[in-house]
Parts: sequence; structure tokens; C-alpha cells
Amino acid sequence: MDILTKILGASVELFGQYGFKTITMDDIARRAGISKKTLYQHFANKDEIVKESVLWHKNHMFGQCQQQMDDAENAVDAMVKIMNIIDHSLTRINPIALFELQRYYPDGYATFREGLLKQDAEAVKENLLRGIAEGYYREDMNVDIIAKFHIEKSLLLLQPNMMVADRGNIREVNQEIMELFLFGIMTPKGEKLYRKYKEKYIKQVSKI
Repeated sequence: MDILTKILGASVELFGQYGFKTITMDDIARRAGISKKTLYQHFANKDEIVKESVLWHKNHMFGQCQQQMDDAENAVDAMVKIMNIIDHSLTRINPIALFELQRYYPDGYATFREGLLKQDAEAVKENLLRGIAEGYYREDMNVDIIAKFHIEKSLLLLQPNMMVADRGNIREVNQEIMELFLFGIMTPKGEKLYRKYKEKYIKQVSKI
């Protein structure tokens, strides 16, 4: 593993566990197993690390989700598998993290949100079009609006005005919101297929 990857990986772990405000450059160097001097050779300050690590993590998650979408049997199967990935990811996130990113590192948050609304929303749109073609999603919806809504609701999940108290119930809230979203876009044919996958999905999540 190269030094840059060590730094970004360590930063993502720390920010996810403890939020962004309290973590120092010393903490990051220590977690990455490098000297503070080496850390400063790659990043001038914490702001730079925040921005790059958030983007790195987003791209890593996108790669995982895209792989599942490419390998899925159909659009519904893809959504269920992505739900599984996100559930697993949420167990490692402190609910305060996104709020602190938005408040104390607005440039990093803006980069993160912009990436979601471009790259990730486009992937969701592709899934919606696939589901419509397969007969599992409703034809009478604006896929551009629904794709962006899907991303925005994901961001709202980690806002302090939501009913997320801790890491224990953040997954439950996400599952409820995601299922509400799915039943809003699926046809009866899609709902039948989703119920078929759901038992398998729940078993996968329970093992995490």
C-alpha cells in the first residue's frame, strides 16, 4: 500500500469514527503509521486531507456500487445489493460526521455533494431506466428528478434534524427510507421480485 493510500484510508476511518472537528494531523499520522513530517509532504493542512479523503471515499463506494449494478441480474437486484453495501458502510459512520463536514469544511462538503449529484445520480438514473425497460419500475416518472431525489434523501439521512440518534438506528432509518423509495417507483411486478430478494438481503445484513 502506498503512503497516499495509507493517509487517505486512515483519515476516512478516523473521520467516520469521530467526526471531522476533533481529529488532528497527529491523529492521522499516527493511524497511518507515518511521521508527521511525511504527512506534511503530501498535504499542507487538514483542510486538504478532508477534501481529498472524502472524495477518495466517495469514489471507492461508487466503485463498489457500480460493480454490483454491473453484475446484478436486474435493476431491483442491483438496488437490493447496493442497500446491503450502504448498510454495511453506515455501521462505521458517526452520525455527526456529515454535519461537521458541512459546517466546518464547506469546500470538502461541496466537492462531495457535487460528485454525488453528478456521478452517483447518473448511475441511479441508469438503474431507473433499466428497471423501466425490464418492467420492474413505473414508466410514468421523471428519472432525472427521481435520481437526484434519491441522492438528496441519502444526504438528509445524516443531518441532525433526522431521527438518527446513534450508529445503531441509522441503518434502520436508512432501510425504512430506502424501502419507501423503492415501493414508490416499483410496479407490481417489481414489488413481487423485491419481496423475493428481501429475505436474502435481510440475512446478509444480519451477518454484518
